[in-house]
Amino acid sequence: MTIDGKIGVLLVNLGTPDSPSRKDVYKYLKEFLLDKRVIDYPWLKRNLLVRGIIAPIRSGASAKIYQELWTEDGSPLKIYGENLRDGVQAMLGDKYVVKLAMRYQNPSIESSLKELLSEDLKEMIVLPLFPQYASASTGSVHEEVMRLLGKELNVPQVKFINSFPDYEPMIDIFVDHARQYDLSSYDHILFSYHGLPERQIRKSDTCNHCLKEGCCDTLSGKNRYCYSAHCYATTRALVAKLGLEEGSYTTCFQSRLGKDPWVQPYTSDIITKQAQEGTKRMLVFCPAFVADCLETTIEVKVEYQEEFEEQGGEHVDLVESLNDDPKWIAAVKDMILEHV
Repeated sequence: MTIDGKIGVLLVNLGTPDSPSRKDVYKYLKEFLLDKRVIDYPWLKRNLLVRGIIAPIRSGASAKIYQELWTEDGSPLKIYGENLRDGVQAMLGDKYVVKLAMRYQNPSIESSLKELLSEDLKEMIVLPLFPQYASASTGSVHEEVMRLLGKELNVPQVKFINSFPDYEPMIDIFVDHARQYDLSSYDHILFSYHGLPERQIRKSDTCNHCLKEGCCDTLSGKNRYCYSAHCYATTRALVAKLGLEEGSYTTCFQSRLGKDPWVQPYTSDIITKQAQEGTKRMLVFCPAFVADCLETTIEVKVEYQEEFEEQGGEHVDLVESLNDDPKWIAAVKDMILEHV
């Protein structure tokens, strides 16, 4: 017997401050960095570090950067997320209920889950908007959703979409965006992903496989949850579609924090190296982000451009992210239908 009901869809991105004020940026940083999956230190050390040093010190500088990023309608990350939500809802129709949530700040996972559970759901699909799996991103979303559902008496069937590093429709959109540029005019291409501490890579490794030579060359059962391996899988898919020659591109990692080693090579080091070797023009992809945000618009287009010029380079271009491209909306719709 089949019982009718709606299918809920929860789209989750990382998060954004409610405003570019220092107060709201502080709240965002505190919630984000106190997540034990993000800074995986013991509770006391993590709280002393975040509440006593990082959030108070970084909130002022970060607020200024968010003010550069902010638009009349608010945070670009949230705007793109809302447009994605509305577009997917329109394509899926009335049998589906699509909600957007942020892992940190608003709309919260808790509030969006409550809205979904108030509907007559027979099934729910959770899609963290992170192509490459990491405990600190996708894993954190999964944990929070399960924590909140654990409080409910009635829980619908739930499916989690774990990752989609080489999802062909996504790769095709990045390639389409890249072809708006004259690829032959660039001396080097960077595939720059958000960074992650090496210790987190090692912690997720159950097969003594990660951070060894060649460990990220293919995706397998041994590295199915390895963020670095997922990033290299995305690069390989993009390189194949673009027809790039070996040596004309580099996979690298940005946005590191603290003194502990993060996954390498670092984007800033590659930019310096390329400039010193005579590279004048670079094109940068940021395929860990489905929407342009502070880490792409400011960190790449502004900060890395300045670093590149200081070392003798001339120009850095950023390939636009997926944002609210109609083809991305259709791709998300198809991904959801594949899991129903």
